[in-house]
Amino acid sequence: MRDKTKILMGILIAIIVVLAAIVVYAFLIQPGITGYAAQKQQEGIDFAIMNIAQMAAQCQPVPLTVGEDTITLFAAECFPDIFGTPQQTSQQSSELE
Repeated sequence: MRDKTKILMGILIAIIVVLAAIVVYAFLIQPGITGYAAQKQQEGIDFAIMNIAQMAAQCQPVPLTVGEDTITLFAAECFPDIFGTPQQTSQQSSELE
């Protein structure tokens, strides 16, 4: 009888430990991993957009592939005869003064 009680207590303790590990993972570890991955994805997106904008600002054509199609991005400021001169915002004009 005493051995059955020890075995039953051991099984119950093992179940409690497994359930506690599941709860800790679900509420502490997994959200941290997900948040880290989302942060790194956003940093990658920001880096890519910054590089594309820098290349376009230097009047370089920037080829972008979307699926099987490729489009080429140009900065409008590089073609003032087509797009006109860029308009200054009120903030830019106040900075120049």
